[in-house]
Formats: sequence, structure tokens, C-alpha cells
Amino acid sequence: MGVLQAAWLIARKDLTVELRSRELIYTAVFFALSCLLVFAFAFVGERTVVENAPAGILWVTTIFAASLALGRTFERERQADTLRALLLAPIERPSIYLGKLLSLLILLFGIQVVVVPLVGLLFGAPIFRAPLLLGGLLLLGTVGFAAVGTLFAAMLQRASSRDVLLPVVLYPVTLPAILGGMQGTLWVLAAEPNYELARTWLAMLVFFDAVFLTLALWTFAPVTSE
Repeated sequence: MGVLQAAWLIARKDLTVELRSRELIYTAVFFALSCLLVFAFAFVGERTVVENAPAGILWVTTIFAASLALGRTFERERQADTLRALLLAPIERPSIYLGKLLSLLILLFGIQVVVVPLVGLLFGAPIFRAPLLLGGLLLLGTVGFAAVGTLFAAMLQRASSRDVLLPVVLYPVTLPAILGGMQGTLWVLAAEPNYELARTWLAMLVFFDAVFLTLALWTFAPVTSE
């Protein structure tokens, strides 16, 4: 079985389980909506929005929801004690990483489909001004964050304090992806947009994602060995 075929089977298994339980979907979406409402009360006053707030709000909401989802990436395997069986399966170790990453990204993109229009509605953000550029920034920034997050979730899945440790070690490492996505989004949604700067941040995200994914695929097998 090829690496990509095995990765898709693992991702499909995770998505099927999630669609049946809907536990993480409801929790992550509710959490994201709660964040948006809090920010709406904090940054919208007298029908005006704090300048450049929508870009930051969009990314903070996405990162918080992603952190919540990452905490459950390997939780089912750990609770059912099936992670060992998954690691002993006759497939390449990178397939497990890619499958987990793919299922997480599909979930996060689904959350963004809900969050982005609400940011445009609640904060008057011009989300349709440059939809392809904005979508590229969201895509690449989310991929960079999730790529490192999936690796760290695998590393910490046996730690008793993993829910506390994961954000502590994850945010500093993924800061380039977070800042790149946020700064690029800021220049797309600004009152005076600068698409050149936004495309520069987009190019930097491509570089960051390539580095993050390469390192994660290279180190996943060693960190999951007994």
C-alpha cells in the first residue's frame, strides 16, 4: 500500500468516526463562535470597528479552534490503546502523520468556512475583495500550524500534562506561520490594501510550510518509536 493511499484511509477513518460522534465538530465550532462574539463586544463600538482588528480576530479564532482540535488528534487511539496497533501496521510511518494531518485540515477548513463569513458580517471586513489571495493565506497559514501541531500532538500523546504542554511548545515554533498568515490577511483586509505585501507574506508561507512539512515527515518516525 502506498503512502498516500494509507494516509487517505487513516484520514477517512478519523473523519468517519468524527461524523458519527460530532463531538469535536460541535465543540470546535461552538468555541470559535464564542470567540467571535466576545471579540465583537470588545472591538465593535458605536458601529465602528477597531482598525485592523478583523485580521487578528480571524487568526486568533482559527488558532484557538485548531489548538482545541489538536488536543484530540491522537486521543481516540490513546484511550482505546490502538495507537500501538496503528504503529505496527504494515505501512510507512509518514502515512500515519499525513492521515492525521489531512483529517485535521479538513476539519479546520470546515470551521473557517463558518468563521470567515461571520468575520465579514460582524466586523465589516471586505472578505470578497481578493478572495483567492485571502484563501491562499488562510490555506497556507493553517497548513503550517497544523503540520507542526500534528507532530507535537504525537510527541506528547503519552504525557500526562499534554493539554498544557502542547500550546506552550507549539505557539513559539509556529509563530512564523501565524504571523505570516495574519500580516498577509491584514494587508488584504486593510482600508488601503497592499497586495504586493500580502503576496510577499504568501510566498514566505510557502517556504515555511515546505520547511515545516519536511521536518515533520523526517522526525515523525523517530519520535513515535518505542
